[in-house]
Amino acid sequence: MQLKDVAVLITGGGSGLGAATARAMAAKGAKVSVIDQNKDNAEKVAAEVKGVAINADVTSEEQIQAGIEKAEAAHGVARVLVNCAGIGGSMRIVSKDGSIYPLERFARIINVNLIGTFNVLRLFAGRLVPTPPDGEERGVIINTASVAAYEGQIGQIAYSASKGGVVGLTLPAARDLAQHKIRVNTIAPGLFLTPLLMGLSEEARKSLGAQVPHPARLGAADEYGALAVHIVENAMLNGETIRLDGAIRMAPR
Repeated sequence: MQLKDVAVLITGGGSGLGAATARAMAAKGAKVSVIDQNKDNAEKVAAEVKGVAINADVTSEEQIQAGIEKAEAAHGVARVLVNCAGIGGSMRIVSKDGSIYPLERFARIINVNLIGTFNVLRLFAGRLVPTPPDGEERGVIINTASVAAYEGQIGQIAYSASKGGVVGLTLPAARDLAQHKIRVNTIAPGLFLTPLLMGLSEEARKSLGAQVPHPARLGAADEYGALAVHIVENAMLNGETIRLDGAIRMAPR
């Protein structure tokens, strides 16, 4: 599928990987709607790409449904969805002081990263299915996992479980939606220079980047955006989770 004049939804599009994807797809001529819980960030990126800003929480059916309707009013039915919204968090199951991992904290990360991804995916697909296909396909969905889905580090139990769930739903979602000519793929980034890591010192960022075999640096958000564009344009990519990690395999800590 070519992106020119195609309507695109990007969750978490107000910063990091989502913002880079918005720029990359807009550069291809896509009509981008930026969905983010941070209203100011959504508006800033949307203005940059001449798109639509949508302030919504991916875990809310009502907010996402309203957001899809707003995007559709401006750009028509979206044929591409990129799910970048997500949160992190690190804590041991039992900390050194004996405190136990709070269940509500675990549930929050699962709710945003996994259930939020599925919530947007299902509502996007439900609106797209009645729309006639564009040639041999109707649409493309790209989700975001992490290498933590495979090599979760100590303290990442909730994050790894959530991203493992995203990897796990990729193939069955692709098989399910194949009858509707909708492809589903997932990108699993390694160590990327996102807002989370930007808070670290330059020395700390260089130390993390040195752990990557090649290239020995942190990934750039626009490299994620470039892969997202390629997935849309390559019709044979379906049901796949692609590691984008410079061959890193995370150590326990």
